[in-house]
Amino acid sequence: MKFHKYHALGNDYIVLDPDEVEGPFTPQRIKRICHRNYGAGSDGILFGPQDVYNADFALSIFNPDGSEAEKSGNGLRIFARYLYDIDKVKDRPFTISTLGGIVTAHVQDTGGAVTVEMGKVSFDSKQIPVTGRPREVINERMEIRGLDITFSAATIGNPHCVILREDINETLARKLGPAIEKNSLFPNRTNVQFAQVLDRSNIKLEIWERGAGYTLASGSSSCAAAAVTRRLGLCNSEIKVHMPGGQLDIKIDDDFKITMTGPVTKVADGIISNEIFD
Repeated sequence: MKFHKYHALGNDYIVLDPDEVEGPFTPQRIKRICHRNYGAGSDGILFGPQDVYNADFALSIFNPDGSEAEKSGNGLRIFARYLYDIDKVKDRPFTISTLGGIVTAHVQDTGGAVTVEMGKVSFDSKQIPVTGRPREVINERMEIRGLDITFSAATIGNPHCVILREDINETLARKLGPAIEKNSLFPNRTNVQFAQVLDRSNIKLEIWERGAGYTLASGSSSCAAAAVTRRLGLCNSEIKVHMPGGQLDIKIDDDFKITMTGPVTKVADGIISNEIFD
């Protein structure tokens, strides 16, 4: 089958057109395609474009563990760039439907940068979801591996747990991320962001992604973490999010609607052999 590979700040995805996929598209096949040693290797698969009645295009997003994600900011930017590369869209806004809602995308700089209107962030426990009484999940506490953790939770179509720290690093994300992702507070599991506020316009992130693990960058994580710092009064409405893979620019309006802008890089087009599924 044909594949098209891109990365957004080191967060790499394979785009598969449903019309170019042979055989069943199962979780087992998704895992094998994404495998770094036995497959083409990626942080996930973007399956589209698909026909849809309520948007210009539809997209399904799959994690490397075979599960389906509601939304991915980097994935959406990559998919928008792919549509631009195959002449499905021009340099004007268009809509994409995902499990996490409909977004508007705009490809700029001949594909080098993409802006996505990601939707509205909610801190509501029912929408995220987080167990317990209905509430905004802001500055709550949980115990993880003997540590008392203060966290806030949010959704922008997919769940996030944001933990503010004075110092963050990859080791911290890898140590605590898996346990937080699968904590019983989060019935659908959760993405995890360890955030450090640098000043009112800049934050730094280390990320553990649900279904993918440690990742160099995440668009939806950037949106959620920026929204939490804004909600806590620590940051302004325009925030630069710094991650190991690079920087995203986030704008937050008074209703917590988020606009994200960042780069996309094309890596390769190729053919995946059916032999990898044997």
